[in-house]
Amino acid sequence: MKHIPRKRFGQHFLADPAVIDAIVRAIDPRPGQAVVEIGPGLAALTQPLVERLGLLTVIELDRDLAARLRAHPQLSVIESDVLKVDFAQLAQALAATKIRVTGNLPYNISSPILFHLLPFADRIEDQHFMLQKEVVDRMVAAPSTGDYGRLSVMLQWRYAMESVLTVPPEAFDPPPRVTSAVVRMVPRADFVPVDAARLSELVQVAFSQRRKLLRHTLGRWLEARGFTGEFDVQRRAEEVPVDEYLALAISLQK
Repeated sequence: MKHIPRKRFGQHFLADPAVIDAIVRAIDPRPGQAVVEIGPGLAALTQPLVERLGLLTVIELDRDLAARLRAHPQLSVIESDVLKVDFAQLAQALAATKIRVTGNLPYNISSPILFHLLPFADRIEDQHFMLQKEVVDRMVAAPSTGDYGRLSVMLQWRYAMESVLTVPPEAFDPPPRVTSAVVRMVPRADFVPVDAARLSELVQVAFSQRRKLLRHTLGRWLEARGFTGEFDVQRRAEEVPVDEYLALAISLQK
């Protein structure tokens, strides 16, 4: 029976064999690796992955799709909202020091998924995700560009990232209204330890009015917290590189 894509789950199923092959080559799965796929859907990416791996763990919220996937002898199916999955516990259950994570993420909750995974970065070897291209552009954006923002800072703090593939709408069934892209995210071994909640708060304040100089937003926020250190607030939020936001967050912890 044909599965009808569900709008509430943001379902767009990958259907182009050439694109699927390119994604699998980018992931480069090896036999025996602990890989977790988020949102396997109709198993377009799942099947070539499991053929190379031998075994694969998948996380699927749609109960009809989860039931189909359970019939596959090489799949371990977690029927759950990915935002409720503890990836540290999952790595432990898979007897893996680190896991690899992949998936064609539902575009309506892609940012929440990325932020949910952030605290588990030390248990993850790498991540390959299909996302809306404009989201990937924001993730990898450099300072002083229009795409650089909160997502850029928070993710570049913890990951080295690159856009590895652009995917047109016609590669999906049904086609989304946007172009997609695949991003590779590798957790940084040399990341600066910082209070993630504090960093997130100050970055959110900084970009709350991105057209204004920081003295109107972050400057006032810092003043209210008795900050007496040096930080140039005569700039816009997008002009501040990631390492300066990190240094500021660390100075606020002292």
